[in-house]
Amino acid sequence: MTKPAYKTMGQQFGRRSWAEPWKIKMVEPIRIPGRGQRKKALIEAGYNTFLLPSEDVYIDLLTDSGTSAMSDRQWAGIMLGDEAYAGSRNFYHLEKAVQQYYGYRYVVPTHQGRGAEHMISQQCITKGQFVPGNMYFTTTRLHQELAGGSFVDVIIGQAHDPTNLHPFKGDVDLDKLEYLIKKEGAEKIAYVSLAGTVNMAGGQPVSMANVKALRILCNKYGVKIYLDATRMAENAYFIQQREEGYADKSVADILKEFCSYTDGAWMSAKKDHLVNIGGWIAVNSYDLFDALRNMVVVFEGLHTYGGMAGRDMEALSIGIAESVQDDHIHARVMQVQYLGELLIDWGIPIMRPVGGHAIFLDAKCFYPHISQDEFPAQTLAAELYLDSGVRSMERGIVSAGRDPATGDHRRPALELTRLAIPRRVYTQAHMDVVAEAIKAVFDKREQTRGLKMVYEPKVLRFFQARFEPLS
Repeated sequence: MTKPAYKTMGQQFGRRSWAEPWKIKMVEPIRIPGRGQRKKALIEAGYNTFLLPSEDVYIDLLTDSGTSAMSDRQWAGIMLGDEAYAGSRNFYHLEKAVQQYYGYRYVVPTHQGRGAEHMISQQCITKGQFVPGNMYFTTTRLHQELAGGSFVDVIIGQAHDPTNLHPFKGDVDLDKLEYLIKKEGAEKIAYVSLAGTVNMAGGQPVSMANVKALRILCNKYGVKIYLDATRMAENAYFIQQREEGYADKSVADILKEFCSYTDGAWMSAKKDHLVNIGGWIAVNSYDLFDALRNMVVVFEGLHTYGGMAGRDMEALSIGIAESVQDDHIHARVMQVQYLGELLIDWGIPIMRPVGGHAIFLDAKCFYPHISQDEFPAQTLAAELYLDSGVRSMERGIVSAGRDPATGDHRRPALELTRLAIPRRVYTQAHMDVVAEAIKAVFDKREQTRGLKMVYEPKVLRFFQARFEPLS
């Protein structure tokens, strides 16, 4: 296959090319397994990329969660772990970092984001309440449902259109939200569940103007706003690049201002914060903090470690500071942009604009002959692995799960295959390989058939479901 010429990032933006703001001092060897081995591994995994052994994967873009490369300073921090059961000095470093860069008053550590989602849902949702949000995320919605809540999508309509170029497709539709509040009553709204760089919408950001307006609306009705801050550093970067009045502000300052319009946040530190494990909840209400720190003892660990070792809290506190450095976040987002531009140049359908952490292939457009009930996004992930050993994941009907009331598949408008790029791990050459692999699968798309599900877990089925080819 002849690869078309493309412009460098420097040529496109009329300036000299950029480079990653780090150099490599340690490497992990990887290899590409043969096609026969890939086929065998895929069958044994039930055509589910989550069930593939990592040693059978060449370039692993399954997730950007816990897969980043830590810096030398973070590794040095690992050696300074205070493993005291109570009052570890590393907790106080973590607390100070969250307060400094996110601005919340009180901090409770958790083992990862899922633990934080569980606790905020249990403390802030009463059975029968509604939880409006800017598109669901799988584990977040499940925890909200387990607490007795019902998620309601109030994201703007443009977010459901892969070709729409709205710069802030993560924005909340304020009219939809106010309609829900008036219809159900403010007391039936648990809180607004706001996510930065909305994952299921392709990593699309929320504007500062929108969160400001959301704050005013929620104050009017006495509704709290809790933020999924997992990828808020990337969201802050998009505000800097796209929103009027923020071009001369640092990512760190933008992040802190955004958080100031919310009442608290939960965090999967395995993303922006460049660590392999960890999370936290931070709030401004002392009463809620007191309830959370009592609950964390039951489910996670003492309130000064929350399921993390001291060494991990130290690496996390250092990662928080590194994550908001402008040169770091610029290089991180531009690598994703680089891959996206290659695919756009080749006419491959992806979610646009390109998001901050991943490329999302539009599987509906990729495979228009495969019905949604035949799992086109899952099929695409399997075909990409079979072709090249590149691991991606499904973000469509499988991830959406079943409606608990009807038992039928939820059928989201977006049927996407996600390639999430770990931070500080792969080079531009790896991105070239990935782009060429996607092009090869795209070129034979008309011969591809869908899948049938042969095993389905009751919850979060995308992790462990198994499939077989239809033909």
